[in-house]
This record gives sequence, C-alpha cells and structure tokens, in this order.
Amino acid sequence: LDITKKETVEKIVKKYDIDTIYNMAAILSAVGEERPLLCWDVNINGLYNILEVAHEFNLYRIFVPSSIAVFGPETPRINTPQETILKPKTMYGVTKVAGELLGDYYFKKFNIDIRGIRYPGIISSETLPGGGTTDYAVEIFYEAIKNKRYTCFLKKDTVLPMMYMPDCIKATIDLMEADSSKLKHHCDFNIASMSFSAEKLADEIRKHIPEFKCDYKPDFRQAIADSWPQSINDDIAKKEWRWKPSYNISSMTKDMIEKLTKRYNEGNL
Repeated sequence: LDITKKETVEKIVKKYDIDTIYNMAAILSAVGEERPLLCWDVNINGLYNILEVAHEFNLYRIFVPSSIAVFGPETPRINTPQETILKPKTMYGVTKVAGELLGDYYFKKFNIDIRGIRYPGIISSETLPGGGTTDYAVEIFYEAIKNKRYTCFLKKDTVLPMMYMPDCIKATIDLMEADSSKLKHHCDFNIASMSFSAEKLADEIRKHIPEFKCDYKPDFRQAIADSWPQSINDDIAKKEWRWKPSYNISSMTKDMIEKLTKRYNEGNL
C-alpha cells in the first residue's frame, strides 16, 4: 500500500470493507532532513489521501499519530504543555504540525472522528530503528547484547522523552476506544512515560551487562534533539481518557534485555 497514491488506499478500503484506519506510515526525523520532499509527500500528501478516503467512504474512526517533533526551541523544554508554541525546526516536525491541523480541519469540517497522539521516542524489542533521532535508545540494546559496546550519536547528557512499545500500543488503543463525548481534544494529545539521558540509559543497561561501554560522538541529529522537550506534561490525556503508562526506565530496560538476549541466544538477533 502506497498512501501517496489515493487510488491504492481506496482499493484497500473497498476490498476489505475497512471502517477504521491507523495511519502509521511516516518518514521520520533524521531521514526527513536528508529527504525533505519525500517526508512531506508521505507525511502530508499521504495523510490527505487517507482523510479524503475517510470522508468519501464515511469511515468510522481515523488515528493520525503526531510527535514531540512538533515542538521547537521556543517551546518550554521541561514539562512541556499540550497547548503551547509549535515552531519545529525539522521537516518531520513541520509535517506533524500540519498533520494535526489537517486532522482538526477534517473533524470540524466533515465531522470525521480523528484522533492523534504526540508520541515521544519509542523503544521496541521487535522493531528495528527507522530513521529517527531517538533511534539510539533502541540501537544501544542490540549493541550491548551483541558487542558490549555502543557509540551514541547524541551527547551523553541529552535528555529526551521516551516510551516503551507496550505502553505506546496501549495508549493508541486506549485513545481510540475512549468515549468521544469526553474528548475535548482530538489530534494533539501529549503523552508521557519516562525521560532520561543517553548516559542514564547506559548506566541502567550496565546493571544487567556490567562490561558494557558507551562512547558519544554527536552527529547532525544532536541539533534535532536539542530542539525537542526533555519532559512532557500529559495532564489532558490523563483527564480526558485516563492515560497511565505501565513502564519506567528500569522495568523497560529489564524487559528489553530479557527479550533481546533470548533472541540472541536463539540466533535471531
């Protein structure tokens, strides 16, 4: 499925009688800086196609993910509120701000039930990094288990909001199943789970792999990270759909290492 081609979206919706779409297709922040036109095409033109199909076929509900990339250096970096200045400095962030506004427009103009979350950095034991600025927080586990060493592309004291994939999935489902009458917001929910620096994550990994060593060689992604918040205020999500994460840095690290070590021992890492 190529969401930049509207006819392919229409074909799938008709073939499988789809009434709900989770639009997870995206070009992420780091790749978006290298290929900005592709980033715009997938993230905005693709979203436009999804929303047009939702309108034409009267679909039940649409999920449109956003990101902490909507924020910029002018935004308060600590306990960043949901309603604040949005002046991102990456093409990815620009597309996510536009996506939020486009979703709100289709909700108000056509009464389409569109919902969205501003994801923090997502850490997964099942999915390899996909070109984002928070990828180090996934790569570091693979390298710790395979090679006992990792070179991080961010400074050791760079703090960013993160979330473990099970909580990410839970948040997405919880929002999509929430009572619409209780939602005053739609496409721009802040959610939070944990915030940590690259060094703190390395220290946490060393509790399980004492010989692990981490070096720091910042690249172009450092400037992106420096424009993002360090922590997120998610009071609105807690109030409107009772959001609550299950993992912190300790429980996430333990689970990641257990799962990846098992795969490594089976020769599947």
